[in-house]
Amino acid sequence: MTLDFRGFERDSSDDSISDISDHSDMEPEQMSDSDDANENETIEEVQNKSDEENDSSENDDDDDDVIRAIKQEKNKQRDHPPSIKCEDFIVDISLHPVKNIIALGNIVGDVLLYEYSNDETKILQTLELHIKACRDIEFDADGVNLFSTAKDKAIIATDVETGQLKQCIENAHEEPVYKLRTLDENKIVSGDDNGTVKLWDMRKQDAVFSIKVGEEHVSDMITNDAQKYLVCSGGDGVLTTIDLKGSKIYTTSEQYDAELTCMGLFRTDTKLLVGSSIGKFYLFNWKEFGYHSDEYIGQKHSIQCMIPITQNIVVSSGEDGTLRAAHMFPQRQLGVVGQHSLPVECLDISHDGQYIASCSHDNDVKFWNISYFESIDSLIDVSHKQNKKRDMVNNLPSSSVQNASDFFSGLIS
Repeated sequence: MTLDFRGFERDSSDDSISDISDHSDMEPEQMSDSDDANENETIEEVQNKSDEENDSSENDDDDDDVIRAIKQEKNKQRDHPPSIKCEDFIVDISLHPVKNIIALGNIVGDVLLYEYSNDETKILQTLELHIKACRDIEFDADGVNLFSTAKDKAIIATDVETGQLKQCIENAHEEPVYKLRTLDENKIVSGDDNGTVKLWDMRKQDAVFSIKVGEEHVSDMITNDAQKYLVCSGGDGVLTTIDLKGSKIYTTSEQYDAELTCMGLFRTDTKLLVGSSIGKFYLFNWKEFGYHSDEYIGQKHSIQCMIPITQNIVVSSGEDGTLRAAHMFPQRQLGVVGQHSLPVECLDISHDGQYIASCSHDNDVKFWNISYFESIDSLIDVSHKQNKKRDMVNNLPSSSVQNASDFFSGLIS
């Protein structure tokens, strides 16, 4: 078992060596027979190999465009901001929705604001906001306000431009707050370690409503532009949906056999993808949150975070520290985007869609250039069945992995 820095426990063939025969002690007749047999076997192997190559040639042609796009992008000089190396553990990150600014929430309760470019990352200011470890930080849609929460149970709104405190709600929950999401410049929702979700208008001290959605922590929350439903994933393996307009529970899913850890919206908000601690993805139709419509095996380790890159492509990561890209419609693994040496806690995407950022237990924040995904997405053939052996040689450009089999070794076959 490993312990994450929000205070929860997580679950965390011998190579055969063929013998080479020595012919030196064999009789001439035996050697001749053996050589003839080997020659026959070699002819058969060549014929079989030729047949296999002919059989696979049609499938290879189907993916020529995708492979060519990946290889062309890989040969280009890939620009991205340098990593941010921190003294303290980074619990969460949030990229500004308009500017090249990233916020980092750390374990001592501070929020650090950095400006990034291809050439450098420089610190703008340090906000000493909380007396205990940060849990979650989020910019609002315009990037005017930064909302933060921590193990100290406080929810704070800060003016991004001036760094001045705008609002502080002390003891917002009876238990430490685990997750928050912004709805607009004033309204946010928060979920705590004991399964309680609250809606806040930050101009007031009291919550608009408080609803109990489970017995364990609220791991993630998500809504769409209409903001009628708020979907909450829980450590108890249940997906609970709140009717925000009616201030009541809309539906509760069947209980899954693992923690539901993270969520993302796809296909113009009509599809909801949910990650789990056993490496599975569950796909739901929006408004149909009782049971998933499909499921995919992602990897052997827990999926802790995900970020939609296009309407079809997701990048996810977790306990093994590897960022993997997958096309969901149809489901197909694309390759490694990047890697950390330790588990990854959070992913976010820049306002222009050029970079994603990741924070890890190694106290580093890294940037990955993912602009090539738009062209690759349009080339995916929905009728093609994936050939993993062929795709193993096609790495994504942002990854430094030289052997794509390193990517597939982390997947469940």
